[in-house]
Amino acid sequence: MYKVAKASQYLVITGGWIPDMKITKKSWIFPGQSCTVVDVSPVNYSFEVQAMSAEKLPFILPAVFTIGPSTADESSLIKFAKLISPHDKHSHHVKELVQGVIEGETRVLAASMTMEEIFKGTKEFKKEVFEKVQLELNQFGLLIYNANVKQLVDVPGHEYFSYLGQKTQMEAANQAKIDVAEARMKGAIGSKLRDGQTLQNAAKIDAETKVIAIQRQGEGEKGEMKVRTEVKVYENQREAEVAEANAELAKKKSIWAKEAQVAEVEARKAVAMRDAELQREVERMNALTQTEKLKAEFLRKATVEYETKVQEANWELYKKQKAAEAYLYEKEKEAAAQRMAAEAEYYRRQQVVEGDFYAKKKEAEGMIALAEAQGTYIRTILDAFGGNYGAMRDYLLINGGVYQEIAKINGEALRGLQPKISIWTSGAGGENGGGGDSSGAAMKEVAGVYKMLPPLFKTVHDQTGMLPPAWMGTITQPNE
Repeated sequence: MYKVAKASQYLVITGGWIPDMKITKKSWIFPGQSCTVVDVSPVNYSFEVQAMSAEKLPFILPAVFTIGPSTADESSLIKFAKLISPHDKHSHHVKELVQGVIEGETRVLAASMTMEEIFKGTKEFKKEVFEKVQLELNQFGLLIYNANVKQLVDVPGHEYFSYLGQKTQMEAANQAKIDVAEARMKGAIGSKLRDGQTLQNAAKIDAETKVIAIQRQGEGEKGEMKVRTEVKVYENQREAEVAEANAELAKKKSIWAKEAQVAEVEARKAVAMRDAELQREVERMNALTQTEKLKAEFLRKATVEYETKVQEANWELYKKQKAAEAYLYEKEKEAAAQRMAAEAEYYRRQQVVEGDFYAKKKEAEGMIALAEAQGTYIRTILDAFGGNYGAMRDYLLINGGVYQEIAKINGEALRGLQPKISIWTSGAGGENGGGGDSSGAAMKEVAGVYKMLPPLFKTVHDQTGMLPPAWMGTITQPNE
């Protein structure tokens, strides 16, 4: 009979003329041969694996694995045909097999990682689980086509991820509040700073404008006075030149007047009169010049003093404004710093309280888990001994090394005492055969007691150091 398998199937043929088994898509089936159709389509298996991290924190890992026979090589198909094909792919047996492999590898891997590493490195965790599970499934000829690890879930009663989310949310909210407060503070300070700078610059420009205007006006007046003085000096110089010319003329006239006595007298009188007039004019001009000079000097001093007073007043006003602004800015900074310090202290105390609460809670959970594990261990041992409490107690004592410790302690105690043990026998047992008389038996008893005394005295002397009375006998040394 000729058989052909479907696209997702293989024919597994065993029987005559086949050493082990033959896997093919189509073949003749001869008498004495058996043919089994194997479906190689993958199947989805959904699990919720309960594992525990390195910090003893339990969590649930929901996962969906798509698993099917490996068609890459014939050896994998042979393994699947031998081990898995007798069972239905959807049967409870196959699901338990796959689930056991996945749960075992997941728990071993999770126990070597912290919760933070599992949570942040989900991709690497999935890859590690995938590779380790695949190694175990290779021996059954199975292949993982796809593995989808869902979000980690808290175990009821252990809300680690819930608390972690709340912590992240509260940290984000607190940071947002801090950012908003800081932005408002910067905006208020910047606005006040710009307003103060505007007023300062405007006052400075007005003061400089007034100073420059006064300077320009003073320079104009000084220039005018300088021109007037120069004109007056020039006029005086011209008059002096005229007087000099007149004097020269008078000299010539006096020379000419020498020729005649009358002319000389008249010339002298004219010269005297002219000299008096010129002297008076010179003194007048000198007085005028001195007056103008004093006026210019007084005006210059008054102008300089006025400008100095104006500059000093402006400087004092500027210093007072700067001091007031610095004081205001310092007070604003101190208030902001106190507010930020109060908020930071409140946040620190809140975090300390939350950390203490979380540590206490985790410590209580660890103690509960330890008690549950110890209870499970005791129940398992008790069940193994069929409910026999005495046998379980002896097992725990032996397993815990209690008996060995007791024997060790007793041995140490005896070794410290250093006892001396003496063994002796009277040698009278069983010698009265039953044929003697009563007097013979009595003498044997007396002889036995007499034989027992020397070793008894020796034992008392060895253990206590006491010697027997002299009338009872003496103890001889071994060499004697």
